[in-house]
Amino acid sequence: MHSVLLALLSVFVLYLLQTLLEFRRAIHSVGHLPGPRLLFNPAWFLGQVIRRALPPIRYVSRGPSWMLRKGYQDFAAAGKDAIALVNVLPTSKTTIFLADAAAIKEVTTSRARFPKPVHLYSVLSVFGSNIVASEGEEWKRYRTIVAPAFSERNTRLVWDETSRIMFDLFDNVWGDSPEIVLDHCVDITLPIALFVIGVAGFGRRVTWTSDLIIPPGHQMTFKDALHILSANLILKISLPKWAMNLTEHTRKINLAFTEMKKWWMPGEARRQKKSVTICLVDFWTRHSDDPDGGVAITEQELIGNTFIFLLAGHETTAHTLCFSFALLALYPDEQERLYQQIKGIMTELNGIPTYSDMNLFTLSLAVLYETLRMFPAAPSVPKHAAEDTSLTVDNADGGKTTFPVPSGTEVQLHLPALHYHPKYWKDPHTFRPERFLGEYPRDAFLPFSAGARACLGRRFFETESIAVITMMMSKYRVEIKEEPEFHW
Repeated sequence: MHSVLLALLSVFVLYLLQTLLEFRRAIHSVGHLPGPRLLFNPAWFLGQVIRRALPPIRYVSRGPSWMLRKGYQDFAAAGKDAIALVNVLPTSKTTIFLADAAAIKEVTTSRARFPKPVHLYSVLSVFGSNIVASEGEEWKRYRTIVAPAFSERNTRLVWDETSRIMFDLFDNVWGDSPEIVLDHCVDITLPIALFVIGVAGFGRRVTWTSDLIIPPGHQMTFKDALHILSANLILKISLPKWAMNLTEHTRKINLAFTEMKKWWMPGEARRQKKSVTICLVDFWTRHSDDPDGGVAITEQELIGNTFIFLLAGHETTAHTLCFSFALLALYPDEQERLYQQIKGIMTELNGIPTYSDMNLFTLSLAVLYETLRMFPAAPSVPKHAAEDTSLTVDNADGGKTTFPVPSGTEVQLHLPALHYHPKYWKDPHTFRPERFLGEYPRDAFLPFSAGARACLGRRFFETESIAVITMMMSKYRVEIKEEPEFHW
C-alpha cells in the first residue's frame, strides 16, 4: 500500500512539474507579456454560458462582462497596449488582447495571418452553417449571395418601415398620453427592432396591434413566434434537446422555434409575404430554388443564415438603442442639444423626414456612435494566428514592444480598451456625442469590426437606429424613472 501511495504521489508531482513547465513555456512564447493569470479555465468543466456568469474570483474568473467593466485598466497597469491571459489547466493556453489601433488594423487586414477562429462560433450553427460561423470559400459563397440584400433600395426601405413603426407606436399605442412609463427601456426597443427585421428580413409587415389571428398551418402568430424566439435564444442554444421538453416554458420555446422554421421555408416566405419589398429571405431562397443558376445554398444553410440575421438584426439594435436613451437621460444637456437640432431640421422640412434627409441628423448619428464607443455590442473580435508571427504595440512610456505570436495563439481585439484608450479619446468615460461631429480616430473605433469581415449590416443598423432616435426624441423627453425604493 505504501508503495502504491508513493507511486501515485510521484505521478502527481511529475504532473505538477510538467504543468508548471507548460505554463512557463506559454508565457515565454508570447514574450512574457504581462496580464492576468488563471489557475484553470472555468469553461473546461462549467461550459461557456455558466463561465460568463461567475463572479470575479482571483486566479479563477475575471467575472461577467469583465472586458467592458475593466475598459483600459488592465493595459494601463501593464504599461503597454497588449496583455496576455494565460491559464494553467487543463492545458496552458494563452490569449493575447490588443488595445493598439495600429496592431489591430494589421490583424484585421491580414486575413491569411489572422483568420477568424470559426470553432468559437460553433454554438451559432445550431440551425445550420452560416456566414458568421464560416471562413474561406464557404464564407465567400454566403457573402456573394447576401451582399445584394444590403442595397441602397433596401436601406431606404429600412428607414421608411422604421418611421412607419414609430408613428404606429405614437398614434395607435401611446396616443395622447402625456407621459409613458416603462420599467425597462428594452421593453419598447426590442419590439421595434423585431418589427423592422420582420419586414426587412421576412417581408412581413407587423404592427403593434396586428397578427391577432393564427394563420392556417401554424400554431402561433408570426409576431409571437419571433418574440419568443428572440427572448430565449440563449436558453435554446444552452440546453440539451431533452431538457427543452421538461417545462411548459421550454416546450413553448420549442414550438416557437418550430414555427419560425416554417416561416423560414422558401415557399412559406413567399406565400405569407405582405409587402412588395425584397427581403433578406428572398436572396437566400433564390439560390435555394435554383442551385444550377449560380451559387447554390441548401435548405439547412438557408435556415442557419436566416437565424443569424434575425439574431444580429434585432438584439444588438434593441440594446444599443436602450443604452442610447439611458445615456441621453443621464446627460440632459446632450439630450436638449439633440432635440434642438431635430426640431430645427423638421421645421425646415415642414413634414416627415425621408431617407434622403437622414444625413441631416448628424447629432442622431453622433449619439449612436458615442453609445457604441462606450457600450460596443460585442466586447471583442476574436482572431487566431495561422502561422508564427509577431506584433508591435505602443508602451505607456512612449516606446514600443514587439512580441512573438506563435501559430494557433488566440488574439482578441479588446474593443472597450480601444474605445476607452486616453491616447485616442479625450475624457473617454464621459458621454460626448460631439466628438463624432468632426474628425475622430477611425482606426480606434471598431463597433462593426474592420477589414473584409466587417459587419455587412452596418448601414441597415445605422439607418434603423438613426430613425428611431430621431423620431423618439422629436416627440418625447427621456428621463430616469423615479423609484423611491432605490433611494439612499
